Amino acid sequence: MKIIFLKDVPRIAKKYDVKDVADGHGRHLVMQKVAELATKEALTRIETKKLADVSQKKMNEELLMKTLATLDGASITFYGKANEKGHLFASIHREEVLAELKRALRIELHPDYLVLDKPLKELGEFQIPVVVGKSRAVLTVNVMAEK
Repeated sequence: MKIIFLKDVPRIAKKYDVKDVADGHGRHLVMQKVAELATKEALTRIETKKLADVSQKKMNEELLMKTLATLDGASITFYGKANEKGHLFASIHREEVLAELKRALRIELHPDYLVLDKPLKELGEFQIPVVVGKSRAVLTVNVMAEK
C-alpha cells in the first residue's frame, strides 16, 4: 500500500514522504490520520501544500532574522525575593524569560532558540544567547532584588 505521511512519524517517515508500507500498517496510519492513500489527486494536493510550507518557512526565517537583529543587545529585568547572599528564593526559568520577552519587547520566540542551560538562581546580569541556525544574538537579563 502506498501512502503519504501527513505528520512526522519517528524512525519511519517525515511529513509529506510517500512510502510503500504493509497493508495493515497503512490502514492503521490512515485511521490515525497520520497518513492518507497516495492517489494522483492526493499527490498533486500534497505537492502544492509542500511548496506552500517551504515558502512559509522561508518567510518565517526572514522574519526571525529581523527579530534577532532587534533582540541583539536588548535587555529585560526581573525582580525577585532574595536572601542577603544574593540567592533567589524562586529561580527564573526559560518560560518566564520568554513570557517577559513577549510582554516587554513584543518578541515571541520558540523555546528551543533560547539557550538557557539552567534556571537563573542569583541576582546579577546574565548574557543569554539566542541561536537560530547559524545566526546568534545575545539577550541581557537583569535580576534584581525586590524591595
